[in-house]
Amino acid sequence: QLQAFGGGLVQPGGSLRLSCTSSGFVFDDYAIGWFRQAPGKEREGVSYISSTGYTKYYPDSVKGRFTISRDSAKNTVYLQMNNLKPEDTAVYYCGIHSSGSYTKIRGNEFDYWGPGTLVTVSS
Repeated sequence: QLQAFGGGLVQPGGSLRLSCTSSGFVFDDYAIGWFRQAPGKEREGVSYISSTGYTKYYPDSVKGRFTISRDSAKNTVYLQMNNLKPEDTAVYYCGIHSSGSYTKIRGNEFDYWGPGTLVTVSS
C-alpha cells in the first residue's frame, strides 16, 4: 500500500509539498510516479523519478513548478509544488509498477497506488 498525503487548500501562487510513503514497499527498488485526476478529466502523470533518483521527468504543464525527490532513509518520495494554479486542482496519487520499471510508469502503467490527497488551488 502506498499513501499520499500533504494536500490542502492553497491560494494561486502558493506552494505545497506532498509526501508518499509505504509500509510494504522499499522505495529504493522502485521508480515512483505522481499522477493526478481532476473531476471530469483524464488521469495525468505529473512527475516521475527513477529508483536511483538520477532520472526525472515532468510534463510541460508542471515543468519549472514541480520538483520530485526521494529520501531513502525515510522511504519517502516528495512532490514540491510551487506557483500553484487553479488548474492544478485535483486528487494527487503516487504509484509504482510491480517491476520497479521507470519506463513503465513513464507510460503511466501503475500497478499499485494508494488513496490520493486532494489539492485545491483557489482564492
